[in-house]
Amino acid sequence: MAGPGLPVAQSIDGSRAMSAITANIASHLPAMAASHPDKDALVEVAGRSSDGTARYRALSFAELNAASDYFACWLEERGITRGVRCALLVRPSLQFFALVFALFKVGAVPVMVDPAIGLKKLRRCLAEVEPGAFIGVPEAHIARLLMGSALRSVEVLVTVGRRWLWGGHRLPEARLDGEQPYSMAATDADELAAILFTSGSTGVPKGAVYSHGMFSAQVAMLRSMYGFAPDEIDLPTFPLFALFDPALGMTAVLPEMDFSKPGKADPALLLEAIRDRGCTNMFGSPALLARLGEHLQATGQSLPSLRRVLSAGAPVPHSVLTDVVSGLSDGAQVFTPYGATESLPVCNIGSDEVLGETAAATEQGRGICVGRPVDGVAVRIIQISDKAIENWSDQLLVAAGEIGEITVQGPVVSASYWARPEQTALAKICDEQGSVIHRMGDLGYLDDQGRLWMCGRKSHRVQTVKGDLCTIPIERFFDSHAALGRTALVGSGAAGSQQPVLLVEEESLAAGSDVSVVIEELKAMAASQPLTAGIDEIQLYPGSFPVDIRHNAKIRREDLRVWLSGRLG
Repeated sequence: MAGPGLPVAQSIDGSRAMSAITANIASHLPAMAASHPDKDALVEVAGRSSDGTARYRALSFAELNAASDYFACWLEERGITRGVRCALLVRPSLQFFALVFALFKVGAVPVMVDPAIGLKKLRRCLAEVEPGAFIGVPEAHIARLLMGSALRSVEVLVTVGRRWLWGGHRLPEARLDGEQPYSMAATDADELAAILFTSGSTGVPKGAVYSHGMFSAQVAMLRSMYGFAPDEIDLPTFPLFALFDPALGMTAVLPEMDFSKPGKADPALLLEAIRDRGCTNMFGSPALLARLGEHLQATGQSLPSLRRVLSAGAPVPHSVLTDVVSGLSDGAQVFTPYGATESLPVCNIGSDEVLGETAAATEQGRGICVGRPVDGVAVRIIQISDKAIENWSDQLLVAAGEIGEITVQGPVVSASYWARPEQTALAKICDEQGSVIHRMGDLGYLDDQGRLWMCGRKSHRVQTVKGDLCTIPIERFFDSHAALGRTALVGSGAAGSQQPVLLVEEESLAAGSDVSVVIEELKAMAASQPLTAGIDEIQLYPGSFPVDIRHNAKIRREDLRVWLSGRLG
């Protein structure tokens, strides 16, 4: 059930069809409600007492299951049935989780896209999907009206919150008594479950096609990787990752923060929630962890209840790992799983191995080690090419240790982008059995221990007359300078004859630094080794680098190229 003209999504074992197997991802919820009915499933701040103490409200697994059952009945009665694609623009909340699982139970297809991408991109993404239903908060409906005829496919409107003049239905309060049970759709493993849009950090977001089997494989892999125990309590600061918590049987504590701006989250509020609720797990973007780590260092506080911290979305600086680890108990680590919306998880590594073994090599320009492939996922490195590759051949592989494009294959790989045949062709390769291999768009290599080292985005490489320069190895070499926080390598000119330019982020410079002295020292560093010998243009970038809207951590080098072009103009 892929988009028009796209291949059928692969199933858990890579076969083309598993129609006899029921694999509705929502089935995890009633199973948890049956085995742990009274355990908290979701917790959120409901307000504060006069002394500022947070007051919480919670839904147990039995109540969350009952709420999703009620919503499933209600949605189906209003025409949101199996297979209906449903744009879902609702803030993370108890209602959000109940709605998502209700849609899964119905067999409808939630379409999730970050509204922070802007109205123009949002219009294009939703118009491509042609949703039959639109569920959103009032602000989302205002945006929908501004899109004009782009969403003429929508037949059912549901407002979460106050409904104004646009008609449709208003979502009622959910019933939690379990007196309106719902018999969920018996979806197949390869049946379309959701369309999740990428962050669009390198262009217009693309809708990754998710099957029920793919979701189930992700849940199984995450449980195996981290050994989540029955008593786990999670603090998820990224909404999509939070959706895994009910399926994993973990309590999700929703922190007080703007989920669209993780880099501005208040670390004091995060610490409060972790301590009040005894959180054992936390997920956060590198930008969020940077703020948390700085706060821990400044206040001397610790996080004794956390057993692990997970971070993804961009490489985590070693200084951030060090700061956060200092606040954890012995044996607890920061894990940095590698993957993407189209394939997650791919690899995994912990802070013990990074800080103890691989960090020194990163600072010497070898790239960032993202760990070993998880069980069930095959990682192979192919020759760098910007062209589509229709069929797999072992002749595509590079020599051991050579940098190339990272490819992944396994049950967590999305088989296509919705209604984007050109992008699908550029990102997917079929093997002889018809299974899909995903091209990550990242460059890297495998070392002699089977670990993957990431060297940056393929589209960000600087293509000079002497060959390609990868961003991450070079940037991390320069970032080792004591006065620096962050640099960015950008190419000026046409591909094949680009001039490499190193930009220094002004805001991350150490206080009191003499910029001219730092730049001269960086030029001396560049001349000290072959990897960087050709970099003699170094400029100060005013303020902060532009970053992606989802994780606030990926540098938008496309924007830097535009700035540099105007500066060199």
